[in-house]
Amino acid sequence: MNDLTIEQAIEQAKELANLLGSNNTVDSSNNTVDSLNNDIIGKKCIIRTYSAGVWFGEVLEKTKDECVIGKARRLYYWKTIKGISLSEVSLYGLDDSSKVQAPVNKVWLQQIELIPCEEVAIKSIEALENYEV
Repeated sequence: MNDLTIEQAIEQAKELANLLGSNNTVDSSNNTVDSLNNDIIGKKCIIRTYSAGVWFGEVLEKTKDECVIGKARRLYYWKTIKGISLSEVSLYGLDDSSKVQAPVNKVWLQQIELIPCEEVAIKSIEALENYEV
């Protein structure tokens, strides 16, 4: 182990804290999280939230673990065409037994997972009727 001065250890701790806690975290390819956030803007995605369920919509804004999505539809009950996970929903879409709510203009969400959708999945989800009781 290297012998560090207190000042060096403090500086390293500050750098580590910035990397782990900042919205400008650098990833392994030297891109910032900000640039990754910008890459997702305008994409239609599946969003799994902490407590508001699963949503589908176009990402309008994104920072850290929060996003604003437009034309947002809550997936009340979902069954993927192929597979069992939300990742596969983003790849293949939903089958006709799925229940999807009417879209709202915008919704702010705190997400756990944000998965860009393939075109076939987007068409599948958008084709579903709004579920009404």
